[in-house]
Amino acid sequence: MSTPALIVSLLLLLLLVGIGWYWFFPHRAAKTPRLAPALRLLLDENVRFYQPLPEPEKIRFEEAVTDFWRRVTITGVETTVEDLDRVLVAASAVIPLFGFPGWHYVNLNEILLYGGTFDEDYDTRGGDRHILGMVGSGAMNRMMILSQPALRQGFAQAHSKSNVGIHEFVHLLDKGDGQTDGIPEMLLQQQFVIPWVKLMHHEIAAIQQDHSDINPYGATNEAEFLSVMSEYFFTQPHLLEAQHPELYALLTKIFHQDPGGHRS
Repeated sequence: MSTPALIVSLLLLLLLVGIGWYWFFPHRAAKTPRLAPALRLLLDENVRFYQPLPEPEKIRFEEAVTDFWRRVTITGVETTVEDLDRVLVAASAVIPLFGFPGWHYVNLNEILLYGGTFDEDYDTRGGDRHILGMVGSGAMNRMMILSQPALRQGFAQAHSKSNVGIHEFVHLLDKGDGQTDGIPEMLLQQQFVIPWVKLMHHEIAAIQQDHSDINPYGATNEAEFLSVMSEYFFTQPHLLEAQHPELYALLTKIFHQDPGGHRS
């Protein structure tokens, strides 16, 4: 064999060995950089869900936050979007899906962060401005609107059962199967659907009769009940488990999480 042919043969052999090594032996993927210390501090100071997580889960939470920012634009409307807002919006999105590693919101492109409340027509100047958050439809499809003050308040109040960010992202998950009906079929295994529907209707009746500590807004319809209960589940898990153990148990099935104990 001539010298050039030998060199070519050796190069081909090295190439084949390299390909075989790559495919059949473990190799590390590039690590996603951790959040900047200032952003991590915002998470630790403002997101109670994040605070008790073990270090590997904190890293996973931060990676999910970064991934959310890559996929979804956050735009201020008559307000300035600060780092705190970006962290709180992303945390609101990550918390309901934390039991489903690698999942993300395929039906969302942009968050509009309003400087205050708004009305049904997204107007911030009308007289009937009572809305704190909304999942967009029609021309606003694939968008979500959140009130900046309400978003911040939901994370600031330690003893509150309310969190508008979590509320609206659960609506988005509910909408993922094509119907916003309080039955998140993407998350809920089939054997738990009927028990969930029965318990949901029982609890809505209790709210209507003023026999419940659940936010009365949860009795509006099944979709609002799911979102209201999700707020309660993630913000005050121990209280919910004590007051409504059956609801708590079914919500752990829906979200694949136990925020009062182990989260994943």
